[in-house]
Amino acid sequence: MKLIKAFSIVLCPLVACAFLLPMAAADEWNNRTTVTFSAPVEVPGVGAQTLPAGTYLFKLMDSPSDRNIVQIFNEDGTHLYTTVLAIPNYRLRATDKTVITFRERAEGQPEALRAWFYPGANWGQEFVYPKAKAIELAKITSTPVLATPIDLSSAPVETLKTAPVEAVAPTGETVDIAKVVEAPPVAMAKAEPVSTVKTLPHTASWTPMLGLLGLLSLSMGFGLWMFAKKGRQQGVRVTGRA
Repeated sequence: MKLIKAFSIVLCPLVACAFLLPMAAADEWNNRTTVTFSAPVEVPGVGAQTLPAGTYLFKLMDSPSDRNIVQIFNEDGTHLYTTVLAIPNYRLRATDKTVITFRERAEGQPEALRAWFYPGANWGQEFVYPKAKAIELAKITSTPVLATPIDLSSAPVETLKTAPVEAVAPTGETVDIAKVVEAPPVAMAKAEPVSTVKTLPHTASWTPMLGLLGLLSLSMGFGLWMFAKKGRQQGVRVTGRA
């Protein structure tokens, strides 16, 4: 019985690690983040609306496209409010906390969601608005805003993967997207192209670790079995209580 207990003590933490490590990696891969707003916030995308003050769950939707698609749920992830088109934006200095930026609105109107940066990441998501709304926001803030000519408010989510994106000035004219999103430093752009960074699955890095943990557990179990066998051969009685 003691042998079984000893083996359980060793094996249980290893099994726990085998489940927890992939879960942590998955959270990092989809940037799952809980965000609390103290005031109403306007969000674009499929199901565009104004969210009341409260707590929400942000995460990336798995998409093969070269843009990021963000989903916003209620706090426990059981209700999807909106699915938002975004493109990568770069910041020189990463922070250890979630950063959400907004576009100011006229007094009495909710602020409009602008960008979301995951803790520790230089790359974030700059949100895209329907063109009419983007021009409105650009006039208020006197800065260009990312826009799409497609009305995504009630479009199928699949439309987000191919929707064209541009930047509009307060005048309504199309301008270079670089006026809205920050490009990475030249050295980093050469070392880590955006397409490479975005397609490498984080979960793959845990495979060797899990294999090592499994091998370690088998080795320790075999060692305990040999110890008990040797004890029986020498007339040692192994007893215990469950």
